[in-house]
Amino acid sequence: MARTVAKADAVDRAGLLDFIRPRHKMILSTVRSNGSPQLSPVTGGVDADGRIVISTYPGRAKATNLRSTPVASVVVLSDEFNGAWVQVDGDAEVLDMPEAEDALVDYFRSISGEHPDWDEYRAAMRMQGKSLIRITPTRWGPIASGGFPADVAAKLDAQDG
Repeated sequence: MARTVAKADAVDRAGLLDFIRPRHKMILSTVRSNGSPQLSPVTGGVDADGRIVISTYPGRAKATNLRSTPVASVVVLSDEFNGAWVQVDGDAEVLDMPEAEDALVDYFRSISGEHPDWDEYRAAMRMQGKSLIRITPTRWGPIASGGFPADVAAKLDAQDG
């Protein structure tokens, strides 16, 4: 039985965004006031300017942390647990209502496509007082996938041979 070989593929910015666009499960890391990390599972997308976008509420820890220290890291995950992933670091900003309203429409489109009633969606976002986090990628690791190192996989395959 052939073993899965771990990969770490370096990509340029366009390759990074192509990888992220269909993936919406993410872990967001922000910096607490004491310097420790605060992690949140989130749903995210990519806007037209190539920023990672995440919807939140203004009082959530992630938003509060980003207002104080506007940098974030995001691990973008594949749907399957052992699928490919990438870590992205970047500069972050938080948009609150009413500035966030149009950006929240773009956020929804990047994840789910067209909404059946944009007026209803906008009203719901205003009523909920939603905010939007935008992260501009400044650094990213390779797109990685788990598995055995190539030399170990080859030895195991030969052993099974």
